[in-house]
Amino acid sequence: MTATPAAPPVEGSAEGARAAKGYGAGARILSIGIATTGVVTFAYFSLASHALSDADYSHISLLWAVLFVIVSVIYRPIEQLLSRTIAGRRARGLEHGHPLRTPMIIQATFAATFAIVALALRGPITDGLFDGSDALFWVLFAAVLFYAASYFARGWLAGHQWFALYGGLVFMEATSRCLFALAVVLGIAEGQTAVALGMAAAPLVSLVVVPLAFSRRTPVEGARRGGDDDLDLARGGRFALAVFCVMLAEQTLINGAVLTAYATAASTAVAGYVFNVLLIARAPLQLFQAIQGSLLPHLAGLHVTEDSAEFRRAIRITVLAIAGFAGAVALGLLVFGPFAMNLLFDDAAEYGRWGLAVVALGMGAHLAAGTLNQAALARDHAHAAALAWIVSAALFVGWMLAPIVDDELLRAEVGYLGAASLLCGLLTIVYRRP
Repeated sequence: MTATPAAPPVEGSAEGARAAKGYGAGARILSIGIATTGVVTFAYFSLASHALSDADYSHISLLWAVLFVIVSVIYRPIEQLLSRTIAGRRARGLEHGHPLRTPMIIQATFAATFAIVALALRGPITDGLFDGSDALFWVLFAAVLFYAASYFARGWLAGHQWFALYGGLVFMEATSRCLFALAVVLGIAEGQTAVALGMAAAPLVSLVVVPLAFSRRTPVEGARRGGDDDLDLARGGRFALAVFCVMLAEQTLINGAVLTAYATAASTAVAGYVFNVLLIARAPLQLFQAIQGSLLPHLAGLHVTEDSAEFRRAIRITVLAIAGFAGAVALGLLVFGPFAMNLLFDDAAEYGRWGLAVVALGMGAHLAAGTLNQAALARDHAHAAALAWIVSAALFVGWMLAPIVDDELLRAEVGYLGAASLLCGLLTIVYRRP
């Protein structure tokens, strides 16, 4: 990707001063909303586990895995593109006329492509993934289309650094989804379909924050002609394609083990057990969206203004915080892990404390890799970062399909740590590029 020459910092720009101070405050604000979101998401699956049989719960976990593989892969690129582009323009003092046309075209293309492919493969998807359940197929179909608007809104909010609204959006999404599982537990609703419907309703409910965001927009924003001059379709498409590969690889790391366990294990319930273990990584990764949401626009602004010292400092502080967090989680799981898992999930699995701690360490490597990835995106090294993700994900899938370790649960735990560690090492090499 050809980098756009950085414009010099705007002298006395109030927006530039706010950007320099905004990362820490933004991360704190967004962390509160998304930390709460992570807890509520965990509660959704805990309630679903108690409300449904192991077989029905495994289909809910599979639906979730497939849904978020798809939406993360096809929509996160646009979120990142909007966040990076808007933040970079604001750092150059361009307050208005932010480019929206190119991201909208790419987003609409991704959504339409999904709809066409999903409808063409409706039979195989329904029979192969959901044991003939039409209801689960239509929940998947509707949810993916609804998330197009949600992820577009996230990128727009992050680029403007409106982190309280960003946190409110994801919190509303998680809470509304959880209410469907709670309704089944309380007897207000019944069955697998009622729990699944929360996944389709959630992205629509989350959009209630968008009118608040538009009320903050100045009257001239988006009206100036030429706002897309620094983001034509070719350049935006190249960036989106690279992030598409990153997101596909990341979802492979976190969901690939669930899908391979579902395909190869003797019992479909094993996929649910693997999913439960990887929630140890999934919940912090969702929390890390708070850091990503504020880190990328911050780094993009620093890259534009050529503040390399502050750029490196932001990366160093984030990685050190992740290391401390992952170590604390691993220690806690060594002590309380099996007890907590058996309390939270009503299933027949036996969760080993060492395996749970291994997943926690893998989560730390994964989060550190995500931080280095944001640095690569901010510095126009998206294609090199994408290659690192693809290699790590491909090796992880190969490990999961090779019966080197007979126990599918242990295979997923060890493989996740290995793949995340390799990824972190490769992205460190990318980060050290001049």
